[in-house]
Amino acid sequence: MIPFNRPFLSGREIEYIRQAHQLGQLAGNGKFTSECQHWLEHKTGCIKSLLTHSCTAALEMCAILAGIAPGDEVIMPSFTFVSTANAFVLRGGVPVFVDIRPDTLNLDEARIEAAITPRTRAIVAVHYAGVSCDMDAIMDIARRHDLLVIEDAAQGLMSTHKGRALGSIGHLGTLSFHETKNVISGEGGALLINSADFVERAEIIWEKGTNRSRFFRGDVDKYNWIDVGSSYLPGEITAAFLLAQLEQAEPLTAKRQHCWQLYHDLLEPLEAAGVLRRPVVPGDCGHNAHLYYVLLAPLFSRRAVLKQLDDHGITAVFHYVPLHSSPAGRRFARSHGTLATTDDLSERLVRLPLWIGLEEQQQRFVVKVLGEALHVL
Repeated sequence: MIPFNRPFLSGREIEYIRQAHQLGQLAGNGKFTSECQHWLEHKTGCIKSLLTHSCTAALEMCAILAGIAPGDEVIMPSFTFVSTANAFVLRGGVPVFVDIRPDTLNLDEARIEAAITPRTRAIVAVHYAGVSCDMDAIMDIARRHDLLVIEDAAQGLMSTHKGRALGSIGHLGTLSFHETKNVISGEGGALLINSADFVERAEIIWEKGTNRSRFFRGDVDKYNWIDVGSSYLPGEITAAFLLAQLEQAEPLTAKRQHCWQLYHDLLEPLEAAGVLRRPVVPGDCGHNAHLYYVLLAPLFSRRAVLKQLDDHGITAVFHYVPLHSSPAGRRFARSHGTLATTDDLSERLVRLPLWIGLEEQQQRFVVKVLGEALHVL
């Protein structure tokens, strides 16, 4: 059996969890939370990072910091996870879906400007598969229209755009440490703050709407309810597990890149035969090998291909059902223009197993069965 994903240990997770218990603080914002945040700030270059219990929580904080009010519009792709839209819908915002690029499956920057209205407040750049959007173009559009840019870099830790870490380019960024990601803590996420204007309020929102952090720093003699907020902190056990993973982020990324490249090389003949298309990574993107997908040629049934893989003990999966076609998407959001590329590619995409420890012979077997399913091998 070859599962789609298999969570892994990098080495010191259990040791750090034991240390967290010995320190006597299992609630959030302790030693391990602080060390994770310092690591993220050093690695990404963001002004401030705040660990959260999920990337969803970090996106919700972005919506609050952006001041999203009922009727405000937020431009984003439909080809994304529901949290990208839900975070803004919870504040009364209206997601405005724009089509994706056929090469990277990221937000098509050439279609953004036409979707801007007087109600537009922000653009959400989702970096699919750890491959960067064209952030130069998106930031330029945002500057000219006085909009915020929020990077949904849930899949993007250790990826870069022109040498800059994903999540550190827009005004705000978010990361995920869900067990399906490259660096994991089971559940977990982070908010990356790249504009000093948001730092103080973000900390208050993070601490349930209080100035508790300022109290513990000795800035105030007692803490009070200051603003809206919620319980966005992870516990110290989660942070302890995460720190062990972050410390090994570079070798873990290198191992994934090795697996990614092997798939890419093995699948070249199938692409040449016209039965699938491999992922496209622009030259200005340093990608983290978060996932490996193929786009089947239109004549093939994805369901039949997935079944044949499953019959051989291989768990391959499709990905997002476009949000604009979902019941909640039709209720809470709207689309700008045609989303033909989104509709087309989302129906043909297959994600292959990729995880730390996947062996070369397993990858060769995956490609062999896939080739048989596509009548090539």
